[in-house]
Amino acid sequence: MEQKDYILREIEKIGQIISSIRQKLFGGKDNSAIITEKERNDLNGMLLKEVNFDLESFLEQNSEASNEYLSKFEGFSIENIEFLAELISQIGFNDNSEKSKKYLEKSLQLYELIILKSKTYSFDREMKIQMIKNAL
Repeated sequence: MEQKDYILREIEKIGQIISSIRQKLFGGKDNSAIITEKERNDLNGMLLKEVNFDLESFLEQNSEASNEYLSKFEGFSIENIEFLAELISQIGFNDNSEKSKKYLEKSLQLYELIILKSKTYSFDREMKIQMIKNAL
């Protein structure tokens, strides 16, 4: 029972961290629509500090290595992977650097992983996938 409580807390913690990062980057009135290098570094720093997740190295991994990397984290449920995919795609759409394509490709990879693991169909998810494919 104690192990199950721990896993549930980790799932909730990761979800809250990703939501907080999205709010910091895209919410609020004074945030610009374009992501800067400093904001990308801050994002990576927050993920490293809070959940020991290295986004920069994650972006460089192939699909199989990414899946293995995510499986090391007990708190990455399907919902949290979808939050992460959405966050990464938003960064890709709002990033004017050469890394934009990497963010979109990684987001697409995550959505494909979600489709494989999830037992439900989501019209909203399919629309997001199509938007990413159109952007690539």
